[in-house]
Amino acid sequence: MRSRVTLVLAVVAVLLGGGLLVPAAYARLAGDDAASGGSVAAPAPTPPPPPTLAAGPVSVNFKGEFFSWALMDRETGEISGAKNMASTSSTESMIKAWFAADYLRRLGDKPVPAERKKQISAAIRNSDDDAANALYNAVGRAETINRMTSTCELTDTKPGNVPGYVGWWSFTRMSPRDAVRLGDCIGDGTAAGPKWTNYLLDEMSKVKGTTAAKDQKARSGGGRWGIIDGLPQSILSQGPVSIKNGWTPLNYDGNWHVNCLAVTDKWSLAVMLRYPQKSGLDYGAQTCASVASQLVTPQPGAALKVPQQPVGKL
Repeated sequence: MRSRVTLVLAVVAVLLGGGLLVPAAYARLAGDDAASGGSVAAPAPTPPPPPTLAAGPVSVNFKGEFFSWALMDRETGEISGAKNMASTSSTESMIKAWFAADYLRRLGDKPVPAERKKQISAAIRNSDDDAANALYNAVGRAETINRMTSTCELTDTKPGNVPGYVGWWSFTRMSPRDAVRLGDCIGDGTAAGPKWTNYLLDEMSKVKGTTAAKDQKARSGGGRWGIIDGLPQSILSQGPVSIKNGWTPLNYDGNWHVNCLAVTDKWSLAVMLRYPQKSGLDYGAQTCASVASQLVTPQPGAALKVPQQPVGKL
């Protein structure tokens, strides 16, 4: 009797032990299968970085005397652009941003007098020539051009030398390569100094007016066009874009001289043009916008590339 009880207990023990061993063994097998990739879901694709402007090919059917552009990656300092990006053209009103910056940096920690504040705002937002002349006189006229060249480490910029217009600030010669350096110089605080840089960039983000005749006056004009019109909402929504354009139809050569400058915390872009006056201001504005739109990376509507996952063993 005792032997039978012992035998029954032994059988029960084996059955119970086997029941416990089977799930453990199954779990090990399942774990081995998961490790081989057979039952793991593919990870979600990493979202791409936000759109920005980056070096790339630009194709414009431009009809005129001069077309060039340059783009600076402000994180690396690298400048890319047209083959002639070191060639120069007249700055026109684009240089007004420097007059404001030079005045503010030299002011230091002192408050801006109310009248000067009005002049800075008018020169930047409305591209007012009289306000710009007042600032130009306040910062030493030709001396400020020399300071701009040395302070912002410009290599191609020269005083204007057009016969009959020698000494005019609007005829200062600058290349697109130097223009993006100027934009970076304003953006990083070198031009206006630590106290006033954000103030100046904010003023440049509030430029007013269009290319329409109603916005263009003899001594001022609407300047919110060009590069900013070529930027998608996905870039505009990232933060303010600070701009300063320059534009004049000049009698001495029969051309529009149009320049577009824009700067953000990531990049600085300049487009500089000379073309027949009969083409109108809109032609230059649209060319600036076209360059900007072609440099958007990734291009709007570009398909997201999802990396392929390795096929696991089943």
